[in-house]
Amino acid sequence: MIAEARDHGRSGALLLRGEAGVGKSALLAGAAALLPADGPPHVLRMTGVEAESGIAYAGLTQLLWPVRERLETLPPPQAAALRSALGGPETATAGPTPDRFTTGLAVLTLLADLAEQDGPPLVLVDDAQWLDTATAEALLFATRRLAAEGVVMLFAARDDAFAGTGLPELRVERLGRDDARRLLAARDLAPAVRDRVIREAAGNPLALEELGAVPTGLAHGPDPLPVADRVLASFRAQIGRLPESARLMLLIAAAEGRGHVPSLLHAAHHMGVGLADLEEAERARLVTVTGRTIAFRHPLISAAAYHGAPAARRIAVHQAIADIADDPDCRARHRASATMAPEEHIAADLQSAAERARGRVAYATAARLYRQAADLTPAPEARGTRLGSAAAMILQAGRLDEAEDLAVQAEKLTTDPAGLARLVRVHATVEYERGDPRAASRMMVDGTAGAAPEERTAMLRTGAVYGWTSGELPAVLRAAELLPDDRVIHGLALLAEGDHPRGLPLLNQLVTETRTTPNDRVRGAQLALIVGDDDAALELAGAEVAHSRRHGLIGALPDVLQTLAQTQIAVGRHADAEATVAEAIALARDTGRPHREGRLSAALTRVAAIEGDEVRLRELIAEAPQPHGGLADSALALLDLGLGRYDDALRRLEEIAHGRHRHSTGSMVSAADHVEAAVRSGQAELARAPFERFRTWAEAGEQPWALAVALHCEALLADSEEPYERAVQMHERSTRPFERARTELLYGEWLRRARRRSDARVPLRSAAEIFERLRATPWLDRARAELRATGESGPSSVATSPDYLDRLTPQELQVVRLAAAGTSSREIAAQLFLSPRTVEYHLYKAYPKLGISSRKELSRLPLEPATT
Repeated sequence: MIAEARDHGRSGALLLRGEAGVGKSALLAGAAALLPADGPPHVLRMTGVEAESGIAYAGLTQLLWPVRERLETLPPPQAAALRSALGGPETATAGPTPDRFTTGLAVLTLLADLAEQDGPPLVLVDDAQWLDTATAEALLFATRRLAAEGVVMLFAARDDAFAGTGLPELRVERLGRDDARRLLAARDLAPAVRDRVIREAAGNPLALEELGAVPTGLAHGPDPLPVADRVLASFRAQIGRLPESARLMLLIAAAEGRGHVPSLLHAAHHMGVGLADLEEAERARLVTVTGRTIAFRHPLISAAAYHGAPAARRIAVHQAIADIADDPDCRARHRASATMAPEEHIAADLQSAAERARGRVAYATAARLYRQAADLTPAPEARGTRLGSAAAMILQAGRLDEAEDLAVQAEKLTTDPAGLARLVRVHATVEYERGDPRAASRMMVDGTAGAAPEERTAMLRTGAVYGWTSGELPAVLRAAELLPDDRVIHGLALLAEGDHPRGLPLLNQLVTETRTTPNDRVRGAQLALIVGDDDAALELAGAEVAHSRRHGLIGALPDVLQTLAQTQIAVGRHADAEATVAEAIALARDTGRPHREGRLSAALTRVAAIEGDEVRLRELIAEAPQPHGGLADSALALLDLGLGRYDDALRRLEEIAHGRHRHSTGSMVSAADHVEAAVRSGQAELARAPFERFRTWAEAGEQPWALAVALHCEALLADSEEPYERAVQMHERSTRPFERARTELLYGEWLRRARRRSDARVPLRSAAEIFERLRATPWLDRARAELRATGESGPSSVATSPDYLDRLTPQELQVVRLAAAGTSSREIAAQLFLSPRTVEYHLYKAYPKLGISSRKELSRLPLEPATT
């Protein structure tokens, strides 16, 4: 890995996993030794400390402190996030507080900068099982987005810990008997003793070292302890032979955990001991003292020093450290460790520490502290409140099972109606994230009793939107009953009742207001999708994506990108939609939310249907058990229609027309498919009801594309040219090329049947051009067949935009378009949450595919997406 980084600029990450003492730390040291001692590359090291596992960003501070001066070169949102994580003064920046993943992006950018300026850095993280969660999240986010920076990150962790990282793992096994002998070769051991040490150490290198050094620790009975316990017992025996003052100093060092000499000596002074009392422990190689740091040779020595001491002595040490602590978080932690029974003032200190962690967007750390506070809270109601806060925080961290478990515990102790409503919100969000928006909508709406006014409004709005997208229409109507003055809910309820003439204008008004005063662009974009206003949806979703990129709001992006992708599909920008969904899925994975992948990819079901790709369509549906808005059924019906399976399409569309998604925007669009399927299958009488429903919807919404589709449906039923002509003219202002091409195909078919073959070629050529660009193979085949029936001669392929863009990966397409607009690699990296080196790598890979050799040539290529 180090050679690949040095010679080819390839990044990599690896997790070494094995039992305590098996040699993971030695392998990390060996990796560092591969680098030249006087060379420029940085070796950044950190070791997880159990005592710091509850301190937000403790590990990251240890790792990056040597290069903290490089923070000033980072993009402002990233610098602010990392400065906050490292505990320094924050620079005021405009906009919202960055989310917790911005810190991980800052780590990635910082490491990439080090690689570019000084050569490939090596990051070594030992005892990763004790990393605080905020540090672990930041480092894992960075590792998941490594590519071409030349960064190597090596982690070491014990068995059954630091799980679910997604990192490739290398299992560190015990030594064989021959290697064990080599390790003991320098020991002056009798052959019988050496063989017994090898037998009892069972290949564990630390056990070989310790039992070989102190063979008196060998077992005397027939059933020796496990290897780790035997080594621990050996360390305890060594500590037990030290003077009382030395044992106390070791206990203070183990309890303090960080090895900070000034803090240790201050606490030691209060207990009547000092640095000189560590001399014998140093000579025994149990600890080393260097500068301002005291370090145990191995974590098991610290465990032996701590757990080998009486409980009363441990409590006294924690109290002494708490009494001298300047840092409030450190003080709260040690006071909690010195407490044997619930005490409100200790719980309050932990709650304050949790709120500080929350302010630094270290949500998992905050949840842990809230939970500790709850454990030390005497009053049941207050304990339930703190457990509820822990549930909300761990939900923010994306850990659904833990959030649900904590909420259940909190409910048993909570009687306050407002508190119960907050817990309902946790449960509902968990159900939504798990893929059951119908249950989530019912829970949100039914659980608002007793909620504070602002929380009640938010829950009812969320419940109504969940209900609308999942077809749980009773929840939408119930929300409107409970909050009749809310225009969003009222508009959705009117649509749920089929009252489009009143509902669509109301929602259109809200969209217009959001475009002029964009205080909630996400909601505005979603409403624009509902009413079919593609321009507004593109504008609002695009602006929110740009806002999230600018301010480093990585965690919020997947959902916003999903809304953008749905709009891009509607306006025929399929390649852009593929890139948008790919980015959303990658971000969901990299931020620890892989469960969202199915929901995000479901947006592409319509693309697969248009392209006639049945295999891919069914794969997408299988990944998303409950696609929102009836996407699966609508997509399958469109596929059947395109492939000429009109009876199958009609059957599906009849089910949609009477199903729970019948009033959704997707179902409205499918109503036009319903009309065509009924006419083509010879059952025109079944087209009347969907036509009237769609025409009413189109006229109420006043969107040109919808009015044009309504006209082509009218023409189908009337078998008349005049509605076709009006539809084609209306499509000149339409935003949806696929719908335009279908209208032109129908009109061309009508003209050809009317023996006006020359007139038919004009709309048919236009339809074929659009279908070809959209890769709508079944529809393109029909258009070409109609052209041949008119006597069309010449090439079967219509000239379209260059196809070299098809050769680019989704991320290459994003990078190329931004670069062509004059955006620097560093700016592109900040927008796409990559490193500048990775951006340059994508450009390097894209240039040959585009037939160019430099960034300057990009400006001459037609890279902007066509929408008509």
